[in-house]
Amino acid sequence: MAKSNFDFMEALAQIGRDKGIAVDILLEALANALVVAYKRMPYAADEAVVTIDPDSGEIRVYGQELDLDGNVIREWDDTPDDFGRIAAQTAKQVILQRIREAERDMKYEEYAGREGDVVTGIIQQSDNRFTLLDLGKIEALLPQAEQVPHERYEHGSRLKAYIVEVRKTSKGPQIVVSRTHPGLIKRLFELEVPEIASGIVEIKACAREPGHRTKIAVWSSDSNVDPVGACVGARGARVRMVTNELRGEKVDIVPFSDDIGEFIARALQPAKIKEVRLDEDQGLATAIVHDFQLSLAIGKEGQNARLAARLTGWRIDIKSEGQLSEEAEGYSSDDWAQGEWVQDESGDMVWKSAEGGESFSADEWSAMTSQADNDGQGNQQGEPSADDSSSQSEQLVQDEDSSSDLRGP
Repeated sequence: MAKSNFDFMEALAQIGRDKGIAVDILLEALANALVVAYKRMPYAADEAVVTIDPDSGEIRVYGQELDLDGNVIREWDDTPDDFGRIAAQTAKQVILQRIREAERDMKYEEYAGREGDVVTGIIQQSDNRFTLLDLGKIEALLPQAEQVPHERYEHGSRLKAYIVEVRKTSKGPQIVVSRTHPGLIKRLFELEVPEIASGIVEIKACAREPGHRTKIAVWSSDSNVDPVGACVGARGARVRMVTNELRGEKVDIVPFSDDIGEFIARALQPAKIKEVRLDEDQGLATAIVHDFQLSLAIGKEGQNARLAARLTGWRIDIKSEGQLSEEAEGYSSDDWAQGEWVQDESGDMVWKSAEGGESFSADEWSAMTSQADNDGQGNQQGEPSADDSSSQSEQLVQDEDSSSDLRGP
């Protein structure tokens, strides 16, 4: 390689244009590699720097002498006579390596900001650990934990997946995708429903049990647009496309509401809810249904209730009218003490009867009730009743009559 080589610089510029790499980056990488190559030569200086003229391609090696502080105190031209041959070999290796690194960086930058997007790939390999999807320039990894149970991935078939992570490794970017993420549902509806893509209809919440069933709550910013109808489509065409991509997974679409009670009632569809009682302190909602709607509201193995709870963010307790009436009758038949627990001057909790009188602490109350129970059991076991006494007297009279009959007149 000649010290002044315009052809080399033109070839370097062409490589940079084709691969999308700046020429300055290639020259810097080449200069660093040439420094390493120079130091392997005999009688090479301990410190050196290589310069490459960006216009002519002329390469120069300058030996350096440094002081204790690292400052250059002397510098001289120490370019070897046969350095052109070494430079040519090094340039080839460095350029190829830099091209590979640049391609890896470009692939990473292409997918680095795409977490949350849906990609379509061709299944290349599938085993018990993972499945590989060919995305064209790169392969995506579908781990077993992100796969839908009982879903089969056939070689060569197309599959849509949700990007959950893009990792930068020494071998290039690694894309991790998922088939179980709830975000996959949202992205699929964005592809099928123009109103969602434009922002008129919004998916407010999503709850999913992959491979079985999904519930989504939708809302429309335009009162003239029905959010549920927009997602379902004409004769269910839009939601059917999503279901087909999910390979038969059922999708329930319910309208979102700011009224928590109304939202919970809608989330429990297809069951018809009669009433929803809210306990905001505990985050508990009690849904009242007709007796014949109880099993439908709970769902198979509690699936409908679980999805509704995830969708709304509330714990949901479902009761039928019959269960409520039984609980009401049970409470009304019991004899309850009237009063309340209050805090006395010492800070202890005591029972204060509604009828007045002396207050009792919790320990005193337990002792009194235990004593009353023991006294009741003692009376039942140790003291005969009036009926028992009369029965014993009648038995004695019968025994005496029997004895008189045996003695005769």
